[in-house]
Amino acid sequence: MRFLAGIAKVICAVNLIIGNLFSWLSLGIVLVCFTVVVQRYVFAVSFVWMQDLYIWLNGAMFTAVAGFALLRDDHVRVDIFYRPATMARRALIDLIGVVVFLLPFCWVVYAYSMPFVQRAWGYQEGSANVGGMPGLYILKAFIIGFAVLIALQGIAWIIRSILVLSGNSELVPKSMQYSRDQIPADHPQGAV
Repeated sequence: MRFLAGIAKVICAVNLIIGNLFSWLSLGIVLVCFTVVVQRYVFAVSFVWMQDLYIWLNGAMFTAVAGFALLRDDHVRVDIFYRPATMARRALIDLIGVVVFLLPFCWVVYAYSMPFVQRAWGYQEGSANVGGMPGLYILKAFIIGFAVLIALQGIAWIIRSILVLSGNSELVPKSMQYSRDQIPADHPQGAV
């Protein structure tokens, strides 16, 4: 079980590093977008490559930090059943959700985008706009990275579920431990 916990810890560390690194692109997006607006409306100058740049940075950031968001549990969830559930029930829900929905989704994204990405790399695809950014093929490769990082974090969730369901919840890495099982403060005792 310690080996599984080690694998989960490594996966979480990879997504944590990538997420923290690529989240800084949000600052670049704001600065480039601000520069484009000032150039256009104050100086009446426009560069197509700069307009491409902030859109591409946005795409790169959101695809790269998806695994990080899953690690932090920042995704959208319907908490009707999950929030009041015990740790074991949460683990079972997560296990089923990852195996039935998340991993098949990652496989579909990977399988359908791979020919698309290979074709883009094959002819060094650039922007469709005249004067736009070169290297669109690099951005398209982020689609594969998205599928891989989400799948890896899904595997870490499977490991977390296995550890919790087998009674080894103390081995779950701190970055992905379940929050304490408590009745939400906004509900009186027994109302949930």
